[in-house]
Amino acid sequence: MNTGKVDIILVEDNPDDAELALHALRKNRIANSLIHLKDGEEALDYIFCRGQYEKRNISDIPKVILLDIKMPKVDGLEVLKRIKADPSIRIIPVVLLTSSKEEKDILESYQLGANSYIVKPVNFDSFVRAVSDLGLYWMWECKLNCVIL
Repeated sequence: MNTGKVDIILVEDNPDDAELALHALRKNRIANSLIHLKDGEEALDYIFCRGQYEKRNISDIPKVILLDIKMPKVDGLEVLKRIKADPSIRIIPVVLLTSSKEEKDILESYQLGANSYIVKPVNFDSFVRAVSDLGLYWMWECKLNCVIL
C-alpha cells in the first residue's frame, strides 16, 4: 500500500490492461511514482484518505489520474464527479482511459470535467504507445502549467 507522494494514479479493474499501462509508464520513465487502484471505491478511498489510506497526506495530490469508466463498486464517472465536485482537488487532471466508445459516456465525461477521453486501442503496441504518449503529455503539461496546492 502506497501512502506517499504519487505522480500518476491508474484506476483500472482489468489486470491485463493495468499491467500493460504500468509497463508502458515505467518503461518510458514517465512517472517517478505511480499507484494502481483496482476499482472506483479504492480510488475514492485513496484520493480522500479514507479506509486503508487514512494515514496518507491529503496534500500529496497526483499530477494526473488515469481512470477507467466501467468498473465494479463505483464506476469511473462517479469517481470523476466526486473529484471535480471537491474544490481542493478538482484541479487534478483526470483522463478517462476506457474501452467505451459510447457517445453518452464521452459526453458525460466532459460534462463532469474530464480533461481527456481516450479509447483504449485493442492492439498491444498501440495500447502501450497510447499510454506512453498520454503519460508524457500530462506529465509535461503539469510541469508547464500546474499549480501546486
